[in-house]
Amino acid sequence: MAYKTILTVLSDPAQITQLDGAVQLAVAQDAHLDILCLGLDHSQAGYFFPGGTPYGLQEAIDSALQDARTLDAQVRRHLARSADLRWSCEAAVAQTGGISGLVGLRARFSDLTVLASPYLKGQPGDAEVVTEAALFEGTCPVLVLPPDQPVAMPPRRVLVAWNQSTEALAAIRRALPLLREAELVELTCIDPRSSGPERSDPGGALAQMLTRHGVRAQIAVLARTASRISDEINRRALEIDADLVVMGAYGHSRLREAILGGATRNMLEQAKVPVFLAR
Repeated sequence: MAYKTILTVLSDPAQITQLDGAVQLAVAQDAHLDILCLGLDHSQAGYFFPGGTPYGLQEAIDSALQDARTLDAQVRRHLARSADLRWSCEAAVAQTGGISGLVGLRARFSDLTVLASPYLKGQPGDAEVVTEAALFEGTCPVLVLPPDQPVAMPPRRVLVAWNQSTEALAAIRRALPLLREAELVELTCIDPRSSGPERSDPGGALAQMLTRHGVRAQIAVLARTASRISDEINRRALEIDADLVVMGAYGHSRLREAILGGATRNMLEQAKVPVFLAR
């Protein structure tokens, strides 16, 4: 299996730079790159003057459509010389409440979605909604790119954050095309539970499964010394010079992570290397 349809979603001209990572991956995987350029309508009908709702909504939609078309034109200019790439670009308009449905529909029929981290400085406010829409509504794995970080394809070293969860296993299965190509895959188990399903052999069964798929896997069991799991993952990724981190997404609810934080949100805020997420 390989990634044959790769999706990326743009809603702001500043996101054009994330195209380069998506293009690099699509060429390496011999995949088709679908680009969705969103024009967003943030208008609230209740704020218009009495009787002005139809006029206000139409103006807002027209403005969003113009934004989408402008972004579409910028993308086409940016990719005009990409001779080795198969790609298509679509301009679309969505109101705030419709972003999840639109992005989810496109992601549902994609093998992988490539996005910039939604928590980067300068990212539009809807970037988080787009990321979650691909994961939840589209049930599509997401490769999140940090700023100014080239995507190493194929990845030389991959860190797999293994916590014995369903989400982590789903991410590993979705990442198999990349794991097979890596020179080394480390299954990083941080402070594994002695009462967990793997007990005294954390990562053993997973390493066996991956080895049968041709993955060069090894296990590292680490004690937790930092207050947050994401800090341990980032530190270990730098120690082994990893090109990619693979992990499960949103083991807790999105609301809890938004209020209290969590490994997924913290990784997207701080990661220095690309992060592959799935659930």
